[in-house]
Order: sequence, then C-alpha cells, then structure tokens
Amino acid sequence: MTGVNLSKQHPSVYKSLMKLDADVKAALETAGVGPLLVELVKIRVSQLNGCAFCLRMHTRDALAKGETTDRLAVVAAWWEAQYFSDQERAALALAEQVTALAVPERRTWDDGSLTGEQVSAISWLATVMNAWNRVAVTSHYPVAP
Repeated sequence: MTGVNLSKQHPSVYKSLMKLDADVKAALETAGVGPLLVELVKIRVSQLNGCAFCLRMHTRDALAKGETTDRLAVVAAWWEAQYFSDQERAALALAEQVTALAVPERRTWDDGSLTGEQVSAISWLATVMNAWNRVAVTSHYPVAP
C-alpha cells in the first residue's frame, strides 16, 4: 500500500480537525492576529514540515490577501531579513518552537511583542497547521501544475 487518504478513510476525524481549525481561526481574530501574519505562520510551518500542498495553498492565499512576493521569498530565512516586524518575528519563532519541539536551540520569541492571548492563538495555529501538514503529506495530496 502506497498511502491512504486520511480524509476519506476517517471523514469524521477530518471534520473534527476542520472544527478545530475554525475554532483556532476565531481565537486568532479575537487575539488581533492579522490575516497576513496567519498566512506567514502557516507557510513557515509548512516549510518546516515539507508540505508542498499546504505551501502552495497558503502562498496563494497570502498573495490574495496582499502579501508581497519579496516577503514570501524570504520567509524561510525570516531571521536574516528586515522585512518582518517584531511581532511577526516573534510569531514565526514561536511557530518554529511549537513545530520543532525536539530542537535544542530555540529562537527567543518572548520579547513582549505578543500578548498572552496572541501567544496562545499562534501556538494553536502552529499546532493545527502541523496536523494539516501531516494529513496532506501522509495522504499524498497531489501538487501538480
């Protein structure tokens, strides 16, 4: 067996993940995390997880919401680029920490640019994005031109 489409094999579990995703979206809105920052976090988590399906989807979403190609081009090395605000840098570092829990060297993200509510909402965003990446990669979602 080369792979199983998780969403089709267990649709009720997939629907539960969709509900969690909607709850996280509401938490992000309540916490005042903007839509471009949400897409940047989704893109960075997907880069770390090697999820081509989610990378393509969220890059397109970010562009549609007004993100620039320059910022998207350097999000994989955000810490070296001056394109990102302190809040964006903190959110990207936090998302990396949530995604790569076993990495001993962690970036300092707790510089006061995120509220406690934003830290929680972004942590949930990274958690749910990790789940989506694993569904897409495990299910071998096609990514063709």
